[in-house]
Amino acid sequence: MRVKQFLIPALLILILVVFNQIFLNTFSRANYYFTNQALYSNETVSSQKLFDRTWKIIQKEYFEPSLNHQDWSRWKTHYQGKIKTEEDAKVAIDSMIASLNEPYTRFMNKKDFEDLATSITSKIYGIGVNIYSNSGKIEIFNVIQSTPADLAGIKQGDVIASVNGKDTNGMNISEVASLVRGPENSIVELVLIRDNKKIVKKIKRKEIKIKNVKSSIIDNHIGYIQIISFMGGATPNEFLEALENTKNTDSLILDLRGNTGGLLDNAVFIANMFINKGELVEIIYRNGHKKSINAVPGQELLDKPTVVLVNGASASASEILSGALKDYKRAKLIGKKTFGKGLVQKVVSLPNQSGVNITIARYLTPNGTDINKLGIKPDIEIGNDYDFNFNNGKRDIQLETAKEVLNAKN
Repeated sequence: MRVKQFLIPALLILILVVFNQIFLNTFSRANYYFTNQALYSNETVSSQKLFDRTWKIIQKEYFEPSLNHQDWSRWKTHYQGKIKTEEDAKVAIDSMIASLNEPYTRFMNKKDFEDLATSITSKIYGIGVNIYSNSGKIEIFNVIQSTPADLAGIKQGDVIASVNGKDTNGMNISEVASLVRGPENSIVELVLIRDNKKIVKKIKRKEIKIKNVKSSIIDNHIGYIQIISFMGGATPNEFLEALENTKNTDSLILDLRGNTGGLLDNAVFIANMFINKGELVEIIYRNGHKKSINAVPGQELLDKPTVVLVNGASASASEILSGALKDYKRAKLIGKKTFGKGLVQKVVSLPNQSGVNITIARYLTPNGTDINKLGIKPDIEIGNDYDFNFNNGKRDIQLETAKEVLNAKN
């Protein structure tokens, strides 16, 4: 990603889950809400002032006023005058945030911001694969059609053993993703393990434009729409295009399996296509201040019989949408219990091209249900928790069940 400055609209909320999967084309490791400012601040300050600024923002914005039942001023006292370098500031900020004992609030460096911008524009320079961590190995989750990786013969399930001569053993998925990405037209060399054999692939990186919504028609009469992520800014238009592609069907399967979240605005927009009256989600901020996000009347209502597929990796924005559809009895949920992330984050730009991601609120489904750490139980529980796709020849029992339910309605 080569973005130097990225403008973010006001009141844009992203709710993602920390999960052991990362798209090489998106950023899916935390949750964000953006203020109306450039992604990067041009201000440069000392490392001590960077720490002080972060301390103050967390004190003011964190959703739980007691900040994990501690005297927050102790951190400022402890590090006063002791922070001399960038690394000092990072260690101090990370230690301070760790005391909150909450997994989503975190410090963000320049690289994190670049990845975040990439996820919203849905465009990077890479090879077109998604990866995840499987039993400590970095494995190909899927290969995007017609990308350099696809043309080079990379397959789902290939294990990345090394990138440009660097052994991936012990690396996390973010580190491997950073190695695979690179300037357009540059070459990346991958050593892959497939069926216990080593395969070497030299691949030229290209611009990868990601589509987060895919559609097809099943059995000539059931529309199928998969939302891979709610992150991309183009997701609403992609969903409308998918509806157009499936308009002549009499029912719909909405597949949210493996969708770890994204822009709340996107989830609300799609929910409003099914529900045009009432509350879609309630956001509860610090000190109990509440904000209801309601459906906008007058939208063209999508009234086909609908089934939503979910699993243990369906999280955050996916849970906003599936929770609303379930509460209003607008769709049946089939699959496994969702991840259970009911918190919202805000990204605040900091000096030195850094930022902090702060948990600022929690949310409730329309029926007032707090799904954090609990998830949403489907109406029909069946299948596996973390089957993301079924291109490997396995029978998709969740999809088959969805078809049976919809066929019974017709």
